[in-house]
Amino acid sequence: MSRRCELTGKAVMTGNTVSHANNKSRRRYLPNLCQVTLISDALGQSYRLRVSANALRSVEHRGGLDAFLAKASAEELSQKALVLKRQIAKKVAASA
Repeated sequence: MSRRCELTGKAVMTGNTVSHANNKSRRRYLPNLCQVTLISDALGQSYRLRVSANALRSVEHRGGLDAFLAKASAEELSQKALVLKRQIAKKVAASA
């Protein structure tokens, strides 16, 4: 399983650890990933996703999973999230 957020696409970054003596050694910056259950209001179901803590805050700020996926671009979403986005859009269009 890759260390990538399913909603924002945030992944592992690399950089240097710099000591007081200015010695540089390579290191990895890992995203803060959490396994969470998010509820879709349109579909009436809950889904388990591996998202970063930052993405979880963004989902809450935008008003839930449905609103977040409606605004999210397809390039940063995982395959599972893309399927959810299409299902939610189809359900919202049918009800409107």
